[in-house]
Amino acid sequence: MSGFFGVLSNSNGPCATHLFYGTDYHSHLGTKRGGLATFNGSTFSRVIHDISNAQFRSKFDEDVGKLKGKIGIGVISDFEDQPLIIGSHLGIYAISTVGHIANANALAKKVYKKNSVHFSEMSGKGINPTELTAVLINQQESFKEGILYAQEQIEGSSSMLIMTPKGIYAVRDRLGRTPVIIGKGEGGYAVTMETCAFYNLGYVVERELGPGEAVFITNDGIEQIIEPRDNMQICSFLWIYYGYPASDYENINVEHSRYRCGAALAAKESLDVDFVAGIPDSGIAHALGYAQKAGISYSRPFVKYTPTWARSFMPQNQSVRELVAKMKLIPIKKLTSNKKILFCDDSIVRGTQLKDTLQRLYDYGAKEIHMRPACPPLLFGCKFLNFSRSKSEMDLATRKVIRQIEGNNNCSIEKYTDENSDQYNLMIETIRKNMGLTSLIYQKLDDMTEAINLPAEKLCTYCWNGCEKK
Repeated sequence: MSGFFGVLSNSNGPCATHLFYGTDYHSHLGTKRGGLATFNGSTFSRVIHDISNAQFRSKFDEDVGKLKGKIGIGVISDFEDQPLIIGSHLGIYAISTVGHIANANALAKKVYKKNSVHFSEMSGKGINPTELTAVLINQQESFKEGILYAQEQIEGSSSMLIMTPKGIYAVRDRLGRTPVIIGKGEGGYAVTMETCAFYNLGYVVERELGPGEAVFITNDGIEQIIEPRDNMQICSFLWIYYGYPASDYENINVEHSRYRCGAALAAKESLDVDFVAGIPDSGIAHALGYAQKAGISYSRPFVKYTPTWARSFMPQNQSVRELVAKMKLIPIKKLTSNKKILFCDDSIVRGTQLKDTLQRLYDYGAKEIHMRPACPPLLFGCKFLNFSRSKSEMDLATRKVIRQIEGNNNCSIEKYTDENSDQYNLMIETIRKNMGLTSLIYQKLDDMTEAINLPAEKLCTYCWNGCEKK
């Protein structure tokens, strides 16, 4: 997953400092690369660093003083270098994107046919999707036409920040799968994906872009250049898993939604346990909501060690990732021995790390361990964003169990999405046994959407039910 931040400072406002800290507030999203770009009135400057094994701040701290000007954009990125500085008939501009281009190879073949396009920003994953987006924009005669063309061509999603010498184009992806929010302060304007980046920098939310909407931000104000579309499919997982607790999207706070998710789980049962606990970090709020609703005490049978294991450090090697997950969580035996524990977590993806974590608690004397994921079983890999840590659908805990039940990969998945079917119940029971849990009850889809507090038709729920709404 990626996140971006842009700044347009007036004569009284800082740029580089706000750009640095505002971008850093997206570090929980990033895995590999970070980048900053500014325009000083005559030239563009850019700096990019690898942040796969170090925090964003430690890599960019010395660069802040070198970035001059009153306008800038920054990004925390999945794997590709950005922002990119592009020269075209539209002029020189810098661009950053958030999203996933599912048809990147097909689009590249299409533009190659013009015999006048090449891609310079290549990586081990092929064409840089941000450069591909810029190439699509450059096919048209204006930024407005180029943005519209790119959004229509891209399958998946692409939100953008485009910095020109005169201002910043802020663009939300066609179906609004990721948020783009504009803030205003005494020092000027800022644009972000995470509103938590605003509060300590003195910005207040001015407006949130609608699906497919594009605006041009200058010190004179905000000009709408493309109207929002009617249909929205914002990613539900923003509130369940990867959104930052202090952020709001569609005027709905992440932390508050997680409390409601936990409360919805507690409302469906009465269970005799010693305490409720959350899997750090995003499971904690779900657990607090459960504990408050159920009237059961909240406790921490293990703590997360964060000084040297930052969220931005997500090794791509599976064995190293599992070791890091183990190193970060330290059990507390005194709170575990002979206890009946109920855990809440945001979700169960592959389940391998969670199984190892729970076994350590059994080794420390836990009597019972009950698990309550805050969302339904994940059955489909995301086609629209890069937030999933699973490289294949077949790595999902559900798919492995279905293969275990059916004996092949060609069975119908639809019957396992029905929360009232025998196949669904068998899938959950098999996962429970495989993980060694005393009980396992997933959140119902309707309860989850109600806890998020948006109409179901405005939420993307593809990874749970396979329904692709357009």
